Amino acid sequence: MSDYAKGLEGVIANESALSRVQGLDGKLSYLGYDIDDLVEHCNFEEVAYLLHRGKLPNAAELSEFEQKLRNDRELPEQIITFLKTLPKDANPMDVLRTGVSMLGIFDERADIGEPNHQVNAEVALSLVAKTPVIVAYYHRARNGLDLPPVRTDLSEAAHFLYLITGEEPGEAAIKTLDVAYILHADHGMNASTFSSRVTIGTLSDLYSAMTSAIGTLKGPLHGGANEGVIKMLQEIGSEDAVDAYVEDCLVNKKKIMGIGHRVYKVLDPRAPHLQKMAVKLTEELGESKWINMSERIATIMRERKNLNANVDFYSATVYYSLGIPTDLFTPIFAISRMAGWSAQVLEQLQENRLYRPLTKYVGPESTVPVPAVSER
Repeated sequence: MSDYAKGLEGVIANESALSRVQGLDGKLSYLGYDIDDLVEHCNFEEVAYLLHRGKLPNAAELSEFEQKLRNDRELPEQIITFLKTLPKDANPMDVLRTGVSMLGIFDERADIGEPNHQVNAEVALSLVAKTPVIVAYYHRARNGLDLPPVRTDLSEAAHFLYLITGEEPGEAAIKTLDVAYILHADHGMNASTFSSRVTIGTLSDLYSAMTSAIGTLKGPLHGGANEGVIKMLQEIGSEDAVDAYVEDCLVNKKKIMGIGHRVYKVLDPRAPHLQKMAVKLTEELGESKWINMSERIATIMRERKNLNANVDFYSATVYYSLGIPTDLFTPIFAISRMAGWSAQVLEQLQENRLYRPLTKYVGPESTVPVPAVSER
């Protein structure tokens, strides 16, 4: 048996009560509440409250929480100016990463050292409120559109859609994005959550921890996978080309985006919710090609390789059907996951322990003399 786990696979690094990922059973829960029940009975704000406060809110608590989020959406004017001056072809995840980092410069609460838990809880909510505004404002700025003032009469999902389009969103679109937010809110010790905990574990500030998380999520092996799904479907082009494309990938051992999961060995419990919404949206739009192609890929991979579609596989089609640009898919992931990341770092600070794993050394066993420059 190896004395180390490459990629820390299977290693337990901490304790958490926030989310439970049961990979063998295909189950996900937040603080004991099954994701299926949360999707059916709660909105995203209730789930954010649950992650931050450790319980579901009653009506009065939810109303107060929602108002705090809505009142904290305003960005510093310097950041708005920054967003307006960026290149129009900048990667939105780079913009978000830098924008969140900049927020820390203008927040006197961004202290390092022994944490003030009440202050950090306020900063965490501020991050949840401001992250979608950064994404939406940059999107509008790069397209030469005005930046509408933030509103305090819309939910998180409705407000983001309003900022993106400048129009009042429909109830179906709001519900769809709200469910996507819930499904992506937290997911155990994934790579971005781990990086946020490592950063906050040094007693750095919350903005630094969230910047670490965003940078980690950007990668195509993590949050960037949902963009890869749409690019794959566009590359395939038509329903009758799916089988040949998948066969080529299998023969040449190419990765098929959105299929399989590092933890889930059965169906990702988040995928069916997004699959249903993808079907409904494409039926309403009269454009069934993308979901039909997706379903065919999922069927082949399940039959041939016993691999299931994951949450990225269907979230891509859902966002695409909502008219959201492909390069905003991963930032939307970050918007929803900000609730979980911030809750995770608050939990980390409750009983903090600096992360300091060891490395398995595989270099020369004995020291090597340093030769003179002329002899190298």
